[in-house]
Amino acid sequence: MRKMKNKPVVAGIGELLWDMLPEGKQLGGAPCNFAYHASQAGCESFVVSALGTDEPGKEILDLFGELALDTSCVQQKSDFPTGTVTVSLDTNGIPSYIIHENVAWDHIAWNPSLEALAKEVDAVCFGSLAQRNPESRQTILNFLKSTGADCLRVFDINLRQSFFSREIIYQSLELSTILKLNDDELPVVAGILGISGTDEELLMQILKMFDLRLIALTKGAKGSLLFTEKEHSFTEVPKVEIADTVGAGDSFTAVLVAGLLQNHDLKKIHEKATRIAAYVCTQKGATPKIPEFL
Repeated sequence: MRKMKNKPVVAGIGELLWDMLPEGKQLGGAPCNFAYHASQAGCESFVVSALGTDEPGKEILDLFGELALDTSCVQQKSDFPTGTVTVSLDTNGIPSYIIHENVAWDHIAWNPSLEALAKEVDAVCFGSLAQRNPESRQTILNFLKSTGADCLRVFDINLRQSFFSREIIYQSLELSTILKLNDDELPVVAGILGISGTDEELLMQILKMFDLRLIALTKGAKGSLLFTEKEHSFTEVPKVEIADTVGAGDSFTAVLVAGLLQNHDLKKIHEKATRIAAYVCTQKGATPKIPEFL
């Protein structure tokens, strides 16, 4: 794996699956969505995960070809099925999930090629969900610990069902440089950390507690906040007609990370990330092609 000239290298590590939506299946998994949108934002992207050798797994590999996503770090497992998530949408297009267990992405194996990639990446995005199984969790921790000192280690927390613990949250934050979470997740994290206060007070406490470079707090239609020790950026969300919100947060994270790696101004990064996430909400599924004008 070699870096392309002048392109930051990023990886999304964790779950890779089919979202079984009411109108049909869509490619899913935050790490994959992140990698796809980061590639559209000018990065060289890798997805680190695992699929079954079954038909759903082959269909995902075919789709990776259509999306121009690299498959070299997607492991294939003959003894576990490709992951699926049953997704239902409420009247506002907000998803809820049933995430099926003991699937291929629960068994991502650590190997020399992942270690080589970890040493090369400029940023890696990971969450709590793929740490529900000890094998994938250890691989994610190994990957994070193998990255370079300047690597952006982005904990896009993605609390799902009961698939997280105090230990997972603490250890992940200790290995992170950036935290991304939403306004439903912030009080849960605050409770785990034993802190209280306004949103801004909570973010400052978390930032200092784990020596983070930045925290991104998304609040759905109420906008989002990028929070560093020296700079706070709030951006409102443009009014759009929502098809569904699946993947919008992942696109926000990807554009944020790409902008940071390209040394853009934080406010401009924030405005672009918000525009792209709003556009994703107007499209079905998590991986629409982003128009040039955005």
